[in-house]
Amino acid sequence: MLNPKAKIRLSILVGAILFSAISIFLIFKTLEDNIIYFYSPSEIKQINDIDTNKSIRVGGMVKDGSIQTKKDEIKFIVTDFKNEIIVTFSGTVPALFAEGKGVVAEGKLQDKEFFLAKRILAKHDENYMPPEINKNLEQNAK
Repeated sequence: MLNPKAKIRLSILVGAILFSAISIFLIFKTLEDNIIYFYSPSEIKQINDIDTNKSIRVGGMVKDGSIQTKKDEIKFIVTDFKNEIIVTFSGTVPALFAEGKGVVAEGKLQDKEFFLAKRILAKHDENYMPPEINKNLEQNAK
């Protein structure tokens, strides 16, 4: 039998464990709703059940000759050199966006062939420097 002091300690311990478990569950549930997963076109082709309501990111290279622009809409193909996906975006694209360059598009899948982007992120290597800064550095070096 437990004495009264031990019962109080045990109930505090059980309460702390329950509180911790509930807190951890709520944290993970919140993170699950806010995480945006990244996929390549090949990974998208392998997805069995497409969730068209969940935002994801699709990344790869912009296929050469694939950029088509209309009024305020741009259509292009993202490739990982094995598979491709057509991306449509309304708005302005970053200055680094170009054919043959890396790109990450955030939005929703319509199906395994078509992606509707809300945001376009152009990728660059570690040697990239914005043109304005590069110009200022060149002028200051003279």
